[in-house]
Amino acid sequence: MRRTIITPAELGGAALDELKQWLAITTDLQDAALTALLEASVESCEAFTRTMPLSVTGEEILPARRDWQSLSTQPVQAITGVDGIPAEGSRFALGSDAYEIELEADGSACVRVLQQGSAGRIAVRFVAGLAPGWGSLPEGLKHGIIRLAAARYRDRDSGQSASLPDSITALWRPWRRTRLT
Repeated sequence: MRRTIITPAELGGAALDELKQWLAITTDLQDAALTALLEASVESCEAFTRTMPLSVTGEEILPARRDWQSLSTQPVQAITGVDGIPAEGSRFALGSDAYEIELEADGSACVRVLQQGSAGRIAVRFVAGLAPGWGSLPEGLKHGIIRLAAARYRDRDSGQSASLPDSITALWRPWRRTRLT
């Protein structure tokens, strides 16, 4: 599986303002660096919780198979399209009768190909995320993202460990999805 984020979450507005307030920064000189720290913190939040915190449009590449395959991204709000990817040549849109999708109440999504044609792989486009925007993100996730970005900003030149502080994992733990293996 290979995932690509096509339209990332918007972090330049309210999220950036909140981080700047947390750090007592009043100028716009470091906005690009602070936004990059927010993006990295959102990625860390997703890696820890196994939940995409903010709504994004993305795509996963999967083998074209008849059996059900789960997308790794959760929670999926919608699957917006499935393209066939041949070994050579251009992508092509699979017809709605060529695949089936299932969206589950827990946010997982599955897809299977009924008629693959020349496709050896498929590209599944989706919209996923727990909250549509920063303002509707649960406070624990939001606060953890801000605290992590602020900690990384303060420690940017110290070379300290990149591990997640316990205070942040405690904020994110209620949203963590566990897997039985």
